[in-house]
Amino acid sequence: MKKFTFYVITLLFSVFLSHAQNFQGEAVYESKTSMEDATKQLDGNKNITPEMRKMIEERMRPMFEKTFILHFDKTASVYEEEQKLDAPGQGGGMFKMMSSMMGGGGKHYKNIKDKRVLVEKDIFGKEFLVDDSLPAIKWKMVNETKKIGNYTCFKATAIMPVDKTNLMNMRPKKGAEEKIKKLQEEGREEELRKTNFMDMVEMPETVEITAWYTPEIPISQGPGNYWGLPGLILEVSDGKTMILCSKIVLNPKDKAEIKELKKGEKVTQEEFAEILMKKIQEMQEMRGGPRGGGHRGMGRP
Repeated sequence: MKKFTFYVITLLFSVFLSHAQNFQGEAVYESKTSMEDATKQLDGNKNITPEMRKMIEERMRPMFEKTFILHFDKTASVYEEEQKLDAPGQGGGMFKMMSSMMGGGGKHYKNIKDKRVLVEKDIFGKEFLVDDSLPAIKWKMVNETKKIGNYTCFKATAIMPVDKTNLMNMRPKKGAEEKIKKLQEEGREEELRKTNFMDMVEMPETVEITAWYTPEIPISQGPGNYWGLPGLILEVSDGKTMILCSKIVLNPKDKAEIKELKKGEKVTQEEFAEILMKKIQEMQEMRGGPRGGGHRGMGRP
């Protein structure tokens, strides 16, 4: 009976929205990523006092806690980070740059009708436009429900390819943490400084995600690249990052402009991932001294 009611509600809302030519909505999402992997690097470092650790963690927090706004209509959406003023003493600099390489900044456009995604990316002032096909997600429906705000949500899970352009998805390699800790304990700071970052981490191929969607808003949209469910996704988690909807406005008085993005050099998702990894390697070489060449431009590899 519950399943029958669910399908009837979905059908009725779909019919309603098919006649709502100017239908549009706005959803605000709070994204929080665990800082555990990052702060572990501070453990055992004798040069970092408790006061310094607290300051470092506070400066890092904006990279791990973000607010995003999703503007959507029946077929397309634009997802972007809410711009905030830097806290006193935070400055922008390296932290702001790293934040943009960890899933923040720029705009994210996806069109579920054309199965297309466009994402603005920026590395050291060089603008790119990732233009690619919208990845299909094979959702597995789960017979669980819960309330998020005033909306009844249904659970779904999926195995997805990892976004290799988001450094948040990197994981320490087996034994990497023990190696760093040993170098710290032995006071081998110079060797630690020259340790290649890319040798210490790895990017998983896939990740399991859990999503909660509401058929009460039968739009096949969600934050970031998440889509494909019979209702707006209000919560999604990959075990490390949770994105939770905190506010929804349907048919707002001031309509947002939802259109294709055009700013930046066009590249595919795979091409941008290669450019990003190459730039990280260049940064490592500059930090540890010249090893195989100096600084190069931001063009394609």
